Amino acid sequence: MAASLNSSESDRSSLGGQSASSRSNNRSLRVAEKERRRNEAEDPFVLALKYFSVVEAGTPVVGNDDFENNLVLVERTAYSQGLSPEAISIMLEFAMSLRMGTAPCARVLKCLIPASVVPQEAVVRAAVWLSVGKIPISTQVLFIKWVLTVFDMIDAKDQLRAIYGFIFSFVTEENLCPFICHLLYLLTQKESVRVYRVRKLLELQSKLGRQPFLLHLLSLYKVFCPELVTLSIPSRMRGAFRNHVSPWKAALTAVQKRNGSLAGSSVSPALAVRDKSGSRKRKHCHLQLPALTSVASDGARSEQTSSRTLVPLAHLQSFDQLLKNVHRIELPAQMGSLLGSSVALQYLDCIQDESALLRLNFWLGCALHEEFLFCGDGATQTSEALQFLSRLLSAQHFLQEGFSSSDAFLYKFLNVWDGSLLRPQILCLLSNIPVIPSSQIRKLLFEPLTQLFFTSSLFFKCGLVECLNNMLLKWLTWHSVYALEDDLDISLNSHTSLNITLSGFKDSVMELIHFVGHLASVGLQLEGCHALLLSFVLDFYETVCDTFLKFGLPLVVMPPAGVFYPAFFATDPVSVDRLAHIMHRYKVNLTSAKRQEKQKEAFHISRQTFQEFNHCVVFMVNCLWNSRMFYPGSDVQPGEELLLGSGVPRYWASFDFIHHPAFVSYALDFHQKCWPSRKEMDLSSIKDSKPWSWYLDYLFSQGFDGLKDFLKSNISRQAAAVDEQQR
Repeated sequence: MAASLNSSESDRSSLGGQSASSRSNNRSLRVAEKERRRNEAEDPFVLALKYFSVVEAGTPVVGNDDFENNLVLVERTAYSQGLSPEAISIMLEFAMSLRMGTAPCARVLKCLIPASVVPQEAVVRAAVWLSVGKIPISTQVLFIKWVLTVFDMIDAKDQLRAIYGFIFSFVTEENLCPFICHLLYLLTQKESVRVYRVRKLLELQSKLGRQPFLLHLLSLYKVFCPELVTLSIPSRMRGAFRNHVSPWKAALTAVQKRNGSLAGSSVSPALAVRDKSGSRKRKHCHLQLPALTSVASDGARSEQTSSRTLVPLAHLQSFDQLLKNVHRIELPAQMGSLLGSSVALQYLDCIQDESALLRLNFWLGCALHEEFLFCGDGATQTSEALQFLSRLLSAQHFLQEGFSSSDAFLYKFLNVWDGSLLRPQILCLLSNIPVIPSSQIRKLLFEPLTQLFFTSSLFFKCGLVECLNNMLLKWLTWHSVYALEDDLDISLNSHTSLNITLSGFKDSVMELIHFVGHLASVGLQLEGCHALLLSFVLDFYETVCDTFLKFGLPLVVMPPAGVFYPAFFATDPVSVDRLAHIMHRYKVNLTSAKRQEKQKEAFHISRQTFQEFNHCVVFMVNCLWNSRMFYPGSDVQPGEELLLGSGVPRYWASFDFIHHPAFVSYALDFHQKCWPSRKEMDLSSIKDSKPWSWYLDYLFSQGFDGLKDFLKSNISRQAAAVDEQQR
């Protein structure tokens, strides 16, 4: 009993202590709240906001010192640290309601620099004021420009999409139309596409012409509802929405940097800032990939959950979660964030969401054009640019194909590229370009690359040949994977509408092979047949020689003389061995194609192709095996007097397996091992029957498998036996 009384007393004392502590905490909170209210009441900025929130309609502007002082204070705060969401709401309502007339409206709009987010409700209320009819058209344009600039900073988009029809009604205003189309493009969802809206856009097109902003909005409509838009949309269109000069971009970037946030994570790349400063070093402010975030805020999403049950892509952490929610994915606010998420890339690869790809291509095209093409002082090789392009390349490698916007950017960028700026990244992007029709490939690709090739260093030449080899490999791989069974139509890129016939594909591949052959022939002459460049050229022809058997393409193209002879006369044995391997693979491909041609299962091989191949093989066999470099019908036929005057003994055998500059060191080593007691070096003794076969085995043991396969496929056993007897 005593124990229970003691415990109850201790409980009462502990409760009393807790209540005293809570009273003390509450008193501290009340004191802190009073202090905060007192500071706010004394804060001039808070007083300025209060002035604009309560100012009466009809208050004059001219001679109003209170208005001028308060607005200057707001402008100073906006340009230094940005405006809070509450301040944005107050100032936007003041400007659009025209309480003090139209004079201060534009000035107030220009100082709306958000520090964090923009309240969606404030934007919706301001948009409603557009229907009043008293706001000048220039101010309406300025307001829509502001919305486009801060679009990705608006905390939610559900209410804006709810008034989609109201916004669409302004599309008939000629001055507003480009900006309204841009805003509609960002807000459009499948349920937004209606027949009467498509009809209205087509009417505007007939009135204004095929304007890019109308075509791009129609193209998005066609992605969602192809049955409603029967208009043929061009596969390549120039920039849909112009990068209009905006008074907020530079200030917004400066505020975000000053506040310690990423400038590129909030500013829309479509309206990215162009640095006009006199500094030579240009900052890539918009190459930061935005974070993967949801479109709507948490509050707005809770309201949508009951009706739409969408799952934000930002909340998915694994491929298993993606599969479980694959049909109710909510795309992020900024499509550029997809490049930084493996789950988002898996979504693009598996779902083939055309609307997501269209939006991503739009974002990517704006970012690339703004930072590398539209800059006035030239882009510099900054870490931001390297990181951005590396992330883009990583995404393309993951998807195993490029983006149409990066392809369009490259076609323009090659004309102004110096060949050194971000060379590895640009060449990797170039290798991902899909097949280009033969009628366009020369203008888009060959002409700028030719100028770069012949005016750049050896290392650029090697890099470009490697890039074109990778491009050819991807083209051939696409053909082997996507070719239809009837070989009539090839869908080369699942994310584009480019379809090309088999004959058209062959023409493009042939144009590319001939182009590289021309570059290689002239490049080897300019660089003195440099071994490094020759190695990359032989890499390319190792791909070309197997186009039929390895990739199923009915095409055989022989290397030009400007490549064949430098490789054969090379002083390093590796190049000669690789050339022999290439010629062996050519023979295997031609033999297989000829066999199928007789069975009427393959293509017809031109007589010229066989003549070129036979000519190369006969030349190699005569030089290496028969020791007859000069024979009737060969390309190399100098005069007899010139050969005798050269003083070279046995000049006809200067390029056989023993005397060839690439193998003479092996012949000397073999002679020393075979006849160690001889004091005089007599390489001709190797041509005896047994030493000759030993010498060939010795060469093949050094790893020259290409030469071994070439001899096996082109020197018959009977001919070899007869030749040994003659020796």
